[in-house]
Amino acid sequence: MSGGYNRTITHPCVATIGTFDGVHRGHKFVLSQVIRRACACGLESLVVTFPNHPLQVLRKDFEPQFLTVGDEKCQLLQATGVDRVELVEFTPQLAQMSAYEFMSEVLKRRFNVSVLVIGYDNHFGHGNSSFHDYVKYGKALGIQVVGCRQCVSDDEISSTSIRRALLQGDVEKARQLLGYPYFLQGEVVKGFQNGHKLGFPTANLLVDSRKLVPANGAYFVRSSQESYGMLNIGTRPTLHNGAQRSIEVHLFDFDGDLYGISLRVELLHRLRGEKEFHSLDDLKIQLQQDEQACRHLIPPP
Repeated sequence: MSGGYNRTITHPCVATIGTFDGVHRGHKFVLSQVIRRACACGLESLVVTFPNHPLQVLRKDFEPQFLTVGDEKCQLLQATGVDRVELVEFTPQLAQMSAYEFMSEVLKRRFNVSVLVIGYDNHFGHGNSSFHDYVKYGKALGIQVVGCRQCVSDDEISSTSIRRALLQGDVEKARQLLGYPYFLQGEVVKGFQNGHKLGFPTANLLVDSRKLVPANGAYFVRSSQESYGMLNIGTRPTLHNGAQRSIEVHLFDFDGDLYGISLRVELLHRLRGEKEFHSLDDLKIQLQQDEQACRHLIPPP
């Protein structure tokens, strides 16, 4: 992987381009066709993507809610088996490039693309170029442009539909569309210590502000510490801690100091929505019930 816009690749390659937020099952279907064609041609496979979202440049009012932030997307892309992942910062200058200019300056000159695989709904370049235009431009530039087959599924697989599911708390639906459990990752920081007082010590997770956080509520989770546990997203209305949302995870049978480390938690099942309880005793009883429900969900070894 590299941050590639000013990098020249000398070897020809088979490439595709896209935002790839979430690297979901539909994305992987496209990438599998890129890899297969690259192997058949004896060439490297390449993914050209953006570290930022094009809408951050095109719309001033756009507030990103990404499924993947930082290195997450690149790591997921690399795990698909592609040979290279190249990042191109989406800038106002890039936004003004026509499809032909982008294919000429970026794909051909920078990355030496010989074959460009286009997703069935993928469009790029300033203006309204169509797939037939890409084919025409490719012939002039020495790039073979091919369309890939659409992923056939009973569900609409898109980053938008995954965001919709997560905002409704439906992490199981999101997992089905992604092909892996949705996860939150961040540094463990000091919190209010209320969980410890209730007998449920929690790690407060500081997540990148651009990362989509699912609906408030209690979730069954698995952590990067190979532990299962329960996670709460919300404003802690019973404790009257204000309007700021927090992400707190309690890991079962874990004895250690997590402060300052980066913790990743996979959201496996939503137990319930956020509730306000009449007393701390009522909250403690609910937490005990949540733990019991979560432990029943832990798969056998």
